[in-house]
Amino acid sequence: MCENCIIVKTGIYLHIPFCRARCTYCDFNTYVGLDTIFEPYVRALQREIISSANHPTSREASPHQPHTNTIFLGGGTPSLLKPQWIGDLLRTCQDEFSMPAQFECTMECNPGTVTPDYLVQLREQGVNRLSFGAQSADPGELQLLGREHTFEQVARAVEQARMAGFDNVNFDLIFGLPRQQLATWQHTLDTALQLKPDHISLYALTIETGTPMHDWVRRGEVPYPDPDAAADMYDYAEQAMAGFGYDHYEISNWCLVGHECEHNLIYWHNEPYYGLGAGAHSSAIYVGHGGRRWWKVRRPADYIGKVERGESLEMNHEVLEERTSRGETIVLALRLLNEGVNQARFTERYGVPIHTFYEKELIEGVNLGLLDINDERIKLTQKGHFLSNRVMEMFV
Repeated sequence: MCENCIIVKTGIYLHIPFCRARCTYCDFNTYVGLDTIFEPYVRALQREIISSANHPTSREASPHQPHTNTIFLGGGTPSLLKPQWIGDLLRTCQDEFSMPAQFECTMECNPGTVTPDYLVQLREQGVNRLSFGAQSADPGELQLLGREHTFEQVARAVEQARMAGFDNVNFDLIFGLPRQQLATWQHTLDTALQLKPDHISLYALTIETGTPMHDWVRRGEVPYPDPDAAADMYDYAEQAMAGFGYDHYEISNWCLVGHECEHNLIYWHNEPYYGLGAGAHSSAIYVGHGGRRWWKVRRPADYIGKVERGESLEMNHEVLEERTSRGETIVLALRLLNEGVNQARFTERYGVPIHTFYEKELIEGVNLGLLDINDERIKLTQKGHFLSNRVMEMFV
């Protein structure tokens, strides 16, 4: 193995850039009305999986067969694809990469796009973790967000997923919406908890430039979200989730015992990952040289054409200095509320203890009551949960 490479765990992210409709808050690389290129895109993605496994970056990390520990199909709406196409992608990954006998395979699903038969077939193809974009239990909020499903469909989808054999189900919920009341958020969260998902991700709404939501806020048609109200909603979530037995293991993520998202842990540990598909991002890490990130051409038709012609898919890249890599490693690890920054792991990775680089920042974090430090770990305090952005700014 290359002496300048760190490969602890790696993940494969497969981007499926298709949707039935664009959500009003979404700035992801997604497109509507491209049903005719679904299968050509899948075949191009298979070819990229094969070429990525044989790329020099992969081969220098493993001279035999590159390995991966998880697969995550995101989008977009992967559940618009036929189950057999999903199976083709997974089998290609297994053929080209060394993988554990049992590995986490997550697929994002829109609750309004699945049926009992679809979910049974999906489980048979090898998907073993589902992530439903539930977002809200309030019809008015779903309409504001541009979601096409109802929460009743979410409940049915979960019941159908359980019957199909899925024992690892996530919900995505969004809080801090314009005009959202605490009582409405409490209803959404309490209703979702009654369905007993194994994992819940809660995201504060971000107003992204170029989205309809951004235009509405800019024109004064919709008020900017109230950050104080969002903080109250987050505080309620921490209390409510604990009462239902969920472990708050990451700033935005809760789970029942043993149901942490293994794929996302790769990101939070700042480990390498393959991002495959239109617009997907990849990351490689090198000891003493920081690392490198690169991203692919965005438009699906351009992506398919370049794959078919054997052209490079890379649209751009950035080389990470070790200083940047160190800061990102700390920031990402601090998101893990139980685990935090493992001091021994940091020293092994960068050759010297963390305080060599960040003694001033660590002292400031402790004095402000935001960091808890012992010989093994550096973690956010309870106060730090609410002021995590302030802490992150110290290290980046």
